[in-house]
Formats: sequence, structure tokens, C-alpha cells
Amino acid sequence: MKRGLSRAGERGVAKAIALPFLLLTVLLGYAGYQAPPARQDRDSGPFRISVDVALVVLHATVTDRQGGFVSNLGERDFEVYENGVSQRIQLFRNEDVPVTVGLVVDHSTTMRPKLAEVSAAARTFVRSSNREDEMFVVNFNEVVSLGLPGTLRFTNDNAELENAITTARTGGQTALYDAIAKALEELQAGSRDKKVLIVVSDGGDNASARSLGQVMKLAEQSSAVIYTVGVFDEEDPDRNPGVLKRLAQATGGEAFLPNQLSEVVAICERIARDIRHQYTIGYVPSSLNRDGAYRAIRVLARAKGHDRLSVRTRNGYIAGGEPRLDEKGAK
Repeated sequence: MKRGLSRAGERGVAKAIALPFLLLTVLLGYAGYQAPPARQDRDSGPFRISVDVALVVLHATVTDRQGGFVSNLGERDFEVYENGVSQRIQLFRNEDVPVTVGLVVDHSTTMRPKLAEVSAAARTFVRSSNREDEMFVVNFNEVVSLGLPGTLRFTNDNAELENAITTARTGGQTALYDAIAKALEELQAGSRDKKVLIVVSDGGDNASARSLGQVMKLAEQSSAVIYTVGVFDEEDPDRNPGVLKRLAQATGGEAFLPNQLSEVVAICERIARDIRHQYTIGYVPSSLNRDGAYRAIRVLARAKGHDRLSVRTRNGYIAGGEPRLDEKGAK
């Protein structure tokens, strides 16, 4: 006479079968993602499904000793550590993928004579980017506003993006932290899996409702990579390059502090190349406790024919992931 499983046993078997299947579904969905057109209205956001599988996705830039991009590595050339514990890579991509990009531009009083160069830099960035990227603009002084007109939420049209920057009012104080928080929120409505912010500012803040600590926590909860470009004069009393460096370092981006305003165009071209030469690496943490604690990440790369490779990616994340989204990207 055969003895059947207990109800507890049946639940255990079902759970053991369901979890790997769910993870496989997530990974296949990510790998097979097809990007829709970049122009998108504000009221037509994609439907999102939240899943509780804790897949941590990293975007890593690898450079050699001369600072050149190294883009011919394979999965076996990487090692990933979380809180010092080795992790098994379960997602690996080495290709130029479309990105949701937010251009966050300071329009406070000190930026007025610099916006023409910033606008030229934005044009260069768009020309150097993937044609399937979708972009938006967040302008800020003491007020934070979206730059694209009407219901248009994203675009990759150069003229629309330039107009979004140049037509905003310039003057007043600086709400940098509120602007970054708004841009991180706006990123979540984007349809691309990879998210990037480019922040052009002097790094100072004298008008935000949020604190730097709150914005850093939002950045650590997000998967976004933040690049910062410090545009300021040495006599500018509000400049704070330390903030710009901290935001970039925490998220795997890079902080640029040019000596001359004319360097901004070349910097934005460099950022576009950086984004297009990144590896995508994903793993499910060996610890699945989503307790809101910060977890440090370290990624190493080693390969024959390459000496002393450097890997730049986010320093870590807050377990629990990005804010959950429901229909049309709302929190």
C-alpha cells in the first residue's frame, strides 16, 4: 500500500518546484526583452508585474590600466561578492542594450551663463547613445519640473530634449536633492531595464525638502547608475563636488569635475560610450532575507591577456529592492 505525502510535504514539493520555475521565468523575460519605441506619453506607461525573486542586477564597466574599455570578457572572467561571500552569476549580458536616461539639469542663478554649453553637451550625448534609448529631462532651481511638454514622457528626439533644457526658467536657489528624488521616481516609469541619471550641477543645495541622506537611500534602493558633471566656478560659494562624487560612487557611475566649461561636451560623449560598453551581471543572493539592511558588493574581473583590470559598479544595495510598481508605473 502506497503512503501519500502529508499536506506539509506537498506544500514543500510545490514550493521547491515553483521557485526555480519562477526564477527561470524572470531571467528569460529579462534576456528576451524587446524594446518598444522610445517616444512615450505620460499616460501610457507600461504595465508592471512585481515579483519577489531577489535578482540583483549590476551594470559594470571594466577598464584596463590605461583607462580603456575592456569589452571582450565572458561570464567566467567575473567574480561577484556580497558582504564578502561569493555569489553565483545567473545572468550575464555583454551587449549594447537600450536605456532609460534622465537628464537632471541645474537652472539656478549661477548656471545661467553655462546652459548653452550644457545644451550642446546634451545634444552630443543623444547623438552618441543607442537609438532605442528613451530619455526625459528634469529641470530644477528651487522648483523641480519635468522638461518635456504636455503628456510626452520620454523621447530620443534631439530637438525635443534640447528644447526641454533651454526653455526652462533660470534663476533662484538650488533644490538638487529634490530633483534627484524626482528623477529616480520618473525612471521607474521607463520601459528599459537599464536606468541611468546624468546630473549636471554645482553639487550645492539650499532649497530641498529632502536631505542628502534620504536621497542616498533612494539611490541605494534603486538600480540606477548616476553620472554627475560638476559645473561651477572656484569662487562659487554653493559648490559641493563631494556630493557629486558620493552619488556617482555609490551607484557605479562616475563623477566628472572639468576645469573648463568647454570640456562638458566631451564628457557627455564619454558617458554615452561608458553606458554602451557595460556588462550586465545578475545574481540571486545566497541570503534571501529582505530585511532592509545595506549589503556591500564587490566585483572582480580577471582574464588572460589583460593585466590589472578595474571594475566599476555600484558599491551595494539595500535589501528589499526598488519601490514596487503597479499599473502605469505608479508607486
